[in-house]
Formats: sequence, C-alpha cells, structure tokens
Amino acid sequence: MHNNKDRECATYFKSREEYRRCFGELWKKWRSYGRAAGKITLHGASEEERRAVGGITGKIYYGEEVRFSVSEFEAGLQKTRFAPIELKALLEEYFGKPLCSRQEQKETKEKEKNDFWQETAAVLFEKTGQESAAVRWFEAAFSQKKYGYQILNREYAEDPQQTKQLVCHIAKAFTRLEAGRNMDELEVPLAVFAADISGNPHYFDRGTLPGQLLTQAVCWLEQAELPENSYEWRERMEQAGILPDNVSSSLHAFGLLLYLGQQAHPAYEAFCRLRQPFVITMENLRGVTGAEPLGERIYIVENEMVFSYLVAHLIKSGEEKQGEQKNTGEKILPYTLLCTSGQPRAAAQKLLPLLLKSGASIYYSGDIDPDGMRIADRLWQKFGDGIQIWRMSPEDYQKSISAEHITENGLVKLEQLHHPLLRGTARCVKEEQMAGYQENLLEELLGDMVGRRFLHIVSDKFN
Repeated sequence: MHNNKDRECATYFKSREEYRRCFGELWKKWRSYGRAAGKITLHGASEEERRAVGGITGKIYYGEEVRFSVSEFEAGLQKTRFAPIELKALLEEYFGKPLCSRQEQKETKEKEKNDFWQETAAVLFEKTGQESAAVRWFEAAFSQKKYGYQILNREYAEDPQQTKQLVCHIAKAFTRLEAGRNMDELEVPLAVFAADISGNPHYFDRGTLPGQLLTQAVCWLEQAELPENSYEWRERMEQAGILPDNVSSSLHAFGLLLYLGQQAHPAYEAFCRLRQPFVITMENLRGVTGAEPLGERIYIVENEMVFSYLVAHLIKSGEEKQGEQKNTGEKILPYTLLCTSGQPRAAAQKLLPLLLKSGASIYYSGDIDPDGMRIADRLWQKFGDGIQIWRMSPEDYQKSISAEHITENGLVKLEQLHHPLLRGTARCVKEEQMAGYQENLLEELLGDMVGRRFLHIVSDKFN
C-alpha cells in the first residue's frame, strides 16, 4: 500500500518533463526483470535530461547518451528528501496502475486460463454427468493435447465466453449422438443435426470453426485419425451417425451397373438398357456393394463437355455396330465412361474402390496443366497402377496445347508430380509454359474407346 511520500515523490517527477523518458524505461525494465535490475540508455539526451538523471545517480553526463543502471537510480532515490522510497511503488504512483513483471502477468493469465477450463469442465459435468462422452472427450483433449485442444486454446485467447458456448455445443452434440444410438436413430443429416444443436443449419459445416472442432471430437469418439480429405471426413461423420450433404458430391456415368448385394440396381440397369448417361451422388451410393462396367475397360475424364461429346459419339457408334450385326443375335453394349468434373469428390472416391474390385482396367485422362496433372498424379498415388494415365503423354500434350499461359506458381506445382509419365510430360509443359486441354484431344479419346481391339460384345448381361 502506497504512502503519502510515494504520491508526493511521483507528483514531483511527473511535473518534470525531463524525467518522462527515464521513467518510461524504468517501467520497461521492472516489467522485464520483476525487480530493480538492468541498464538504461537514453539516446540523444537533452541537457535537461542529463542534469535530471545525474541529479539522482550522482554522475555527470557530457555526451548525448545517458547510461545508468536501474539499481543506481533506486539507490539515488534514497538520498532525496522523499526517502525511504521503493522504486516499484513510485512507478505505480507515477503511471497510475499496478506494475507486474511479464512473468507475473504470464502466471496470472495461466491461472485465469486454468480456472476457466476447470469451470468449463464443471459445467459439462453438471449438464452431462461425469462418465459422459462429452466429459471424457474434454479430459482427453487436455491430457493428450489433441482432439481439438489447439482449437480451444486459440479460441480462448480470442473470446473465452464464446469458447465456453462452443464447448457446450459439442457436449450437446455428443448427447444427441448418444441418445440417437440408444434409440437406434442413426444417420441424422448434418444440417438437421446442426440446427438441432445451435439453431443454425450451417453451424457444423466442414469449413467452420465448430465444424472443425466437431470433426476432432468425432475422431476421438470413433478412435480414428483426422481426415485428410473430404471423402475421409464424410466417412468419419457417417461413422458417428451424421450424414453430410450427399447430393452435391456427385459424378456422371455412362454404361455402369451398380449392385445392391447380388442384384443389379434396377435404376442403373435401366439407364444402361436405354444407353443414357446418369448422375451418381453419395446418396445413391448408400447401400451399394459393387460396381460392374459393361466391358473390360473403364474410362474416366475430367471435363463435362468432353464427357458429353464422347457419350454422344459412343451411342452413335454403338448403334452403327449393332446395325451391322443385327443378324448375329448378339447385343453390343455401350462402353463405360465416367466424368469427375475436376477434382474427384467424395462420390468418386467411394466408387473407385468398387470399380477396382471389378477387375476392369481403369484409364484416367485430365487436362494437361498443373491442376489436371496433379489430380491424375494423386489418383495414381492413392490407387496405384489400378488406374492408368490415359492420353497425358508428352505427345498428347503437343496435340492438346493451347494459348493459355501457365503462371510461375503453376509451374512450381509440376515439381511435385510422382508418376513417371506425368513427370516426363511436365518437362515439356515447363518448356512451353502453356496449358493443354482435353477438348483438343476429342478424336484421340474417342478413337481409343471405339477401336475394335477394345470393343466388347457381351450377349448375356441383359438377356
């Protein structure tokens, strides 16, 4: 507690402008060390400042730099009419606020944070019970420093009360999932689930902060690794009984049978009979156990326009072939063609393993630019030689090259390719610095698919 001398001394120094910089530096040093320690240098000191500091330290300063130790200044104070006086008390009176060292401030903040988390844990305990999944997740997050620990700490620094609400929403989510399991009410849509928890149907969307924390919590619940992509994220959510949007993730297909158990799915069988392309969503793939192409080869393209062109000409080619062989009693079936519309999304990622199990050869073709080549390369890295790169060679690049210039950032992406063929093509792309597009290879792509060496005449698929 400060006395009258402290206030009188502070009033004196505050009335002298020549001491302003000196006291600012004294404050900084005390905060750093928590005591009267360290040395101070006043650069470009005025004559008034030199006299003022010298009057306390007992030194004479001639140059424009005034150097003294904090302990010297405190000792000099004891020779003034205000003695005895403590430097800390003087500084607090001078600046009108408590003086804490950085270490003391750090310890105080750490204590406040620990108290906050203990209070939050107590709230969870009260609302959900000691053995609830919410309490066990919260304890695991802090004991193992994972499952959302970093997110919670970061958000606490921004807004503690908002963070507490976030934790309570996750706890409510756990309670909702447990109740659903006990009543066999699994697979609630993500938007419905989020609205039930927070009132906002987009609250737990994948890109949101609550969505990221829910993902971490679900990984703890299912004892699973964090997802590396949207497909794995969907898997984690579905394992917990939450269905993400199963409509926007889709791909186009032509000439492909899907199976429910041992039976062909009647809807896709009808599409194949009618030789019509169709869309496959994640919702359509629920319950699907197998996939079978209508030949030995499956072709996959990246671009929708290319897909439409090839489908139209495949149908025409099929009709012509069937007309030529109308007296043979054999039915020529369409070829199998898929379109991912760029980066393969969750539906494509889920379908590809089923296609690989069918034993058919899979050929993938994309744009010969940095993004298109990276998509092809990632598919190859994930599925190995089960997926072969189609029409993306250096020769194909020369045929597909456009006037679209590739940026420096795009050229850097070419350094990250692993597939031997794509690496060879990348060298050509870096030389030309122009993108190659599938639209410039339409005849080549179609020729590969309708060539007689690839044609399959199967008479028993629909008979």
